[in-house]
Amino acid sequence: MVKIGNIELPDYPLLLAPMEDVSDPPFRRLCKLHGADLMYSEFISSEGLIRDAMKSRKKLDIFDYERPVGIQIFGGDEEAMALSAKIVEAVEPDLVDINFGCPVKKVVCKGAGAGVLKDVDLMVRLTKAVVKSTHLPVTVKTRLGWDEDSINIDEVAERLQDVGVQALTIHARTRAQMYKGHSDWTHIERVKNNPRITMPIFGNGDIDSPQKALEYKNRFGLDGIMIGRAAIGYPWIFNEIKHYFETGEVLPPPTIKDRVEAARNHLTWSMDWKGERVGIVEMRRHYTNYFKGIHGFKEYRQKLVTQDDGEVLFKVFEEIEDAYSDYQMT
Repeated sequence: MVKIGNIELPDYPLLLAPMEDVSDPPFRRLCKLHGADLMYSEFISSEGLIRDAMKSRKKLDIFDYERPVGIQIFGGDEEAMALSAKIVEAVEPDLVDINFGCPVKKVVCKGAGAGVLKDVDLMVRLTKAVVKSTHLPVTVKTRLGWDEDSINIDEVAERLQDVGVQALTIHARTRAQMYKGHSDWTHIERVKNNPRITMPIFGNGDIDSPQKALEYKNRFGLDGIMIGRAAIGYPWIFNEIKHYFETGEVLPPPTIKDRVEAARNHLTWSMDWKGERVGIVEMRRHYTNYFKGIHGFKEYRQKLVTQDDGEVLFKVFEEIEDAYSDYQMT
C-alpha cells in the first residue's frame, strides 16, 4: 500500500496527470470510472485565486465520487502560494499539489512551473510556504531539470522532502525537451533508490500501453505511475493496465458502443458542469481522440464539431452506433 499523509492508495497506483483544459471534473469522472486511483485538477494560478478570477475559482470544483483528488497550484511568489493554499484548503481536497513542471512559455516567463527549476532555493521557499499554510498533504510534480546540462532532480527531491513534501511525481524530461524526445526514467529510478528518500516517487512520461506500464513497473521499481496524454479520449487505459498487471492479458479495445457511451457521458457531464453552450464547444477538442482510427469517420466528426444543440448531438451519437454496429476495432 502507498500512503500520502493519511491517504491510502493501492499498491502501484495509477495517477491521472493534471492537464490544462483537459483534467476538469467531467474528464476526471470518466477516468475514475475506468480505474484511475488518484487524480488532480487542472493547474491553477495562485495569483488568479487571490484575484478571485472566475476561471481559477471554477477549477476548484471537486466532487466526492472522484476522491482521492488533489488540487494543483502554481506560482512564483511565496505569499501568493501560501494564500492560495489556504483558499484551496477551504474546498477540502485530499491534498495540495505544486506544479514545478509546466514547460509552457507563458508560465515559465512568470518564474513559475518549470521556470523554478533554474532556482532550487526559490522552489524550496515556495514549497515551504505552502506546507506551512495548510494541514493537507503537499505533493509536487516537476521535471528532471531545466535542460540536459542542468539535471538537478536528485537535489530537488531531497530538499523538497526535507521541507515536508509527502510525494513527488517526476516527468522524465527536461523543460528544454517540452513533450518531445525520449523520456529518461533512469533519473527517476536513481531518486527512488536514494536511501535518504522515503516519500513515494511516481514516474510520468510516455506510458501509453499496458505493456510499457508493466515494463517500467518492473524495470524502475517506482511507487506508481502517472498517465497524461495517453488518457485523452482513452480513459480505458487505466483498467487495461490493471488487468494486464493481474493477468498478463491485453483487454480487447473499446468497441464503437463503448466509445460513443464515453463521449456521450463526457458531453453530458460537461454541459451539466459548464452550461450547455460552453460544454458543447469545449467538448469538440475530444472527439478526434475518442474516435481515432475509425475508417470513414470524417462525416460524423464534422457533425460533432459543428452542431450547437445538445439533442442533435445525442442523435449523432445514435447515428454513429447504427452506422458502425458491425465495425470491429483493432
